[in-house]
Amino acid sequence: METTPLVEVDDLCKVFPVAGGAKIHAVEHVSLHVGRSETLAVVGESGCGKSTLAHLIMRLLDPTSGTVTLDGAEISGLGSRAMRPHRRKMQIIFQDPFASLDPRRSVGSAVAEPMKVHKTLSGSALDDRVAALFERVGLEPDQAEQYPHQFSGGQRQRICIARALALEPELVVADEAVSALDVSIQAQVINLMMDLQQEMGLSYLFISHDLAVVERISHRVAVMYLGQIVELGPRAAIFENPQHSYTKRLLDAVPIADPRARRERPLLVGDIPSPRWAAGESPERVELVEHEPGHFVAAE
Repeated sequence: METTPLVEVDDLCKVFPVAGGAKIHAVEHVSLHVGRSETLAVVGESGCGKSTLAHLIMRLLDPTSGTVTLDGAEISGLGSRAMRPHRRKMQIIFQDPFASLDPRRSVGSAVAEPMKVHKTLSGSALDDRVAALFERVGLEPDQAEQYPHQFSGGQRQRICIARALALEPELVVADEAVSALDVSIQAQVINLMMDLQQEMGLSYLFISHDLAVVERISHRVAVMYLGQIVELGPRAAIFENPQHSYTKRLLDAVPIADPRARRERPLLVGDIPSPRWAAGESPERVELVEHEPGHFVAAE
């Protein structure tokens, strides 16, 4: 494995202006990296900024400040034309597979579209590539002529994975990619993603609030709270030796099958505090301190 990270994020911020001069600080001073053939999971409550961070890395949103470096090239300030060759290196899988597929087009045309846009294949070679992608994700090639409504949720997500793999990317961003699926189907899709990573050397940025799934798929975990990273480290360190109080309470919120089991800490209750700040105000910057090698924790 190469030592240079595939993705490096440095001091990334995203602020959205709202009425009255106030601002939503969705992502605040986030710095992290994704190694080659590594899965970095970003976890936290809904509204903490996970998806916004993913969209900034994918350049679906432009950052307010900070930089994103992909495979040694800074992409955070590039225009659409300059971004074009870099987009082949990174693809995204969205939460709702039905909403991310055009119901008026066959699923085969959806998988073929990235290759048509980037002009990598055409004609019979394109058809063969689509058939191979369908087989790789566990679908029959002749299903390419069908439409999204003819598939189950798990099958539709497999189609979205096939589309994400069409350009042979190095980075795949999975934004709550299995949260809408039944538990048994979740396991199948997660196993497929892990097999593909081993086979193709993919790097994953895995956005999720499901800690059981994260524990299964991740190599490292970043815990996000109110737009900032409060704990970052190897999977074992986060799950077996959490240090930040928010991480501990997040882990304690995972359901326990035994109703007689006692919890060490109170469950998280209520809504996450608002990231909205009045004009002229901003959140205090969180500084991470290395608790042990590779395990960073925000001071409280």
